[in-house]
Amino acid sequence: MEIDDYIVATDVRLVELAAEGDQRAFEYLFTRYRDALMHLFEQRLGDKAMAGDLLQETFIKVYLNIDRYSKSYTFGQWIYTIARNTLVDHLRRRADDVAIDERFRAPLATTPTPEESVIINQSRAHFYAALEELTEEYREVIEMRFLEEYSYEEIAEKLGRPLNTIKTQIRRARAAICKALIDKE
Repeated sequence: MEIDDYIVATDVRLVELAAEGDQRAFEYLFTRYRDALMHLFEQRLGDKAMAGDLLQETFIKVYLNIDRYSKSYTFGQWIYTIARNTLVDHLRRRADDVAIDERFRAPLATTPTPEESVIINQSRAHFYAALEELTEEYREVIEMRFLEEYSYEEIAEKLGRPLNTIKTQIRRARAAICKALIDKE
């Protein structure tokens, strides 16, 4: 795959590639989620070094279990669950060393922090702005493929176009979105 393909690939596609042994796909998943997870650990622990250790432990678990990912959840939900469980395990291990006051702190938040919500909303806004710049034909196939999650064959059938035409249109539309997103950075 070309670099542009990795940049605009969905999490599900990157997981599929990573499960097949594509290291670059796993690197892109790591890059997408690293900062948010690091922030989560730092916020909960107040210790940057320990947060880095838990981040590494989380991604080792993801790497070892990537073939167990289920599409019934978003990849973000799955990786945040692993991160949260890694954090809980860490807190349990050190519970004996923690003063009684520390044991009764507020429970861990399960929703994104305000900063994470802003990042998610900004990314979504950039994507939709780039999508609006596409021609109607390209926008239609991108929406069907990545937002509605139709297969290439289903798109070809619904639109009454040859399969290879659909594949070409999706590839060109992804490249155009990728270029638009890079230009906005």
